[in-house]
This record gives sequence, C-alpha cells and structure tokens, in this order.
Amino acid sequence: MIRNFGRPLPAGVIYPEAVYRINGMGRRLYLTFDDGPDPLSTPQILDILQKYDVHATFFCTGSKVLASPGLFARVASEGHTIGNHGFSHLNGLKTPVRAYCSDILRGRDITCSNLFRPPYGRLRLRQYRILERSMQIVFWDLMPYDFDLKLTPDTSYGILAQRMRPGSVIVLHDTATSSAVVYLDRFINEALRDGYSFGSVDEYSLRG
Repeated sequence: MIRNFGRPLPAGVIYPEAVYRINGMGRRLYLTFDDGPDPLSTPQILDILQKYDVHATFFCTGSKVLASPGLFARVASEGHTIGNHGFSHLNGLKTPVRAYCSDILRGRDITCSNLFRPPYGRLRLRQYRILERSMQIVFWDLMPYDFDLKLTPDTSYGILAQRMRPGSVIVLHDTATSSAVVYLDRFINEALRDGYSFGSVDEYSLRG
C-alpha cells in the first residue's frame, strides 16, 4: 500500500484554492478530527485537549451527530470549531453529483457549519464547484494514518512528529480504532515544548 502523508492527491493539484495549510500565523498547528463524534474516543480526546487548553476542529459526520447529540454538544460547548464531514461519509468519486451534494448539504444542516472536509479527500470537480459556492473546503497538510491498523501508534506518531511544520492542518480521527488517542497527549506536550501553539481551522479567514 502506497501512503501519502502530505497534501492529498490529486486534490492538491486540482483544487489549489482549498485549505491545506494555514500560513502567516507563526509556529501554529491545526489539529482536526474526522468521522466522529464517537462515544469511545471523542470524550478521551476532549479530555486531553482540555488538559492543555488546546482547541481543535472536529469534522463531524451528520449521522453520528444524530446518534450522539450530547457528545456533539460537548464538542461545541468546549470551544472547538465544528466542521461538516457529510451525513453518510460518501466517497465523491463513487457517488453521483446530485446525491453527493445532497448528502453534504444534509450534513451542513445538522452541523451548522460551512467548513467542509470531503470524506476520503475525494470528490469530483463538479461536486467541488457546486459546494465551494457556499462552503470553505478543507483538506490537510499532514495525515499520519492513525486509522491504519497496519501502523503501530509509535509509527503514526513518528510520522506526525517528523513531518509537522508551521501551518500544518493535521487530520486525525475520533473513531474507536484510531491510534490518535494513544499518542495525542504526548504529541501536544512535545509540540508546546518546542514552541508550537494550536489553533482552529476557522483562523484561515482571519489571516492577513
């Protein structure tokens, strides 16, 4: 299996105007979490973020929000930014344009967010052009494959620690099988020690 730990391809070439990295904010990192909220992992992640007073961006799946509304409310109430990850986590390349966009808009209605991350980082040009009219589309600069069961938590952590850079939008997952919760505390602690700070993806609109 070939793994691309950086900007997703071909999206990085086809959609250069989307958000991948946020420059101009100094030594700042942007933690994002996809696919939740999850009753097992999300509370643990929130506890770690609260410990360090760090805010992140949670790209939530609409169907899971409906399944765990109280947990979704906790994410928002603790000051984290909410993003839309669609309702059903569809692969845009395998879904007709109308059905895909309808699913994404349903997710937007539930999350009340105009920040959108395409599931799998995959969508067609027509889908992108329709959705970008009303949403800020956010991909990532760094993915350490925390969801890949073939990688140990130490390996995933090593990828993250070695490849992070100022402005990196980092994608992790708040799912039951993600290894992110295993090393998140260590990562935040060491990043802060190294002079990094953390922000939310909505800072993109505030940059000068």
